[in-house]
Amino acid sequence: MQTYTVEQVAEILQVSRDKIFTLIRTGQLRSLKIGKLRRITDQHIAEFIAELESPERTH
Repeated sequence: MQTYTVEQVAEILQVSRDKIFTLIRTGQLRSLKIGKLRRITDQHIAEFIAELESPERTH
């Protein structure tokens, strides 16, 4: 399993660092906290994208 920093995920998804923190804070994107560091796994990213593609999505 690969882990990424917030900055790396922002680059992967082509959004801002602040947007990633907002997604984490609102529970839309899961993450791990290791001490003071925040890490996002490839599985977390895949789940987030799958939710965006879900036909039940109301947004």
